[in-house]
Amino acid sequence: MKVLDKKIVKEHGGNDKNTGSTSVQITHFTNRINTINAHLKGMKKDHSSRRGLLILVSKRRKLLKYLQRTNLQEFIALTDKLKIRK
Repeated sequence: MKVLDKKIVKEHGGNDKNTGSTSVQITHFTNRINTINAHLKGMKKDHSSRRGLLILVSKRRKLLKYLQRTNLQEFIALTDKLKIRK
């Protein structure tokens, strides 16, 4: 894992080992989505990256739906912090 990823895990997961929590996964997907989105602004014909972006957005949407169903307060806090529209 990169240093940034360790910070994300520590901040959202509680400790360094909790990489599978929903909020850590959503944060990681959001960072990857932002990176790919920035790449696609310059490379408009990169269709494989666009497909990967759509897959990531779909996975993040499913996790957000799960988090909203199970822990509404955490969902609201995370969407506000990451500036995700839902």
